[in-house]
Amino acid sequence: MLGVMQVRDAQKLADQRGLDLVEITPNANPPVCKIMDYGKFKYEESIKAKQARKAQKVQKVKEIKFHPGTDTNDFDYKMRQIRGFLADGCKVKLTLQFRGRENAHREIGEDVISRVLELLADECFVEQAPKTLGRVHGALIGPPRKNGPKPQQRPPEAKGGEIKISVS
Repeated sequence: MLGVMQVRDAQKLADQRGLDLVEITPNANPPVCKIMDYGKFKYEESIKAKQARKAQKVQKVKEIKFHPGTDTNDFDYKMRQIRGFLADGCKVKLTLQFRGRENAHREIGEDVISRVLELLADECFVEQAPKTLGRVHGALIGPPRKNGPKPQQRPPEAKGGEIKISVS
């Protein structure tokens, strides 16, 4: 902190040290300036910006397509793909497209998406509930949130035909 001085004197002082006089806050009364190596400052700022971009995580969205007639083997393969995408931290867009006569029995296709969501209930977070837009029925799921709401746990079922009876 060198205090308040004339611009000429501050510029002379910066030149003697081989540095630059940089105006920090021009609206203050008097304006605040700093003596620094401006090139080095800009270089360090660019390095910080580059590291911030590198640390930033870009969310990817993968799409898995189904049809109402998707058979069990194909269904199982697609489920393994979905689990792999969720493990990698990607969101997954589930789409089911109705073709031709499949439009007459939309409930069959909607059951496929609801079955996927039921099987993945404890492994994912439903970001967009299933809905139909024209000939496409779809939903969006993502990996489970770390600090968000947890999936509901099912109550443990009785083992071996045992039942609990209460007497009142």
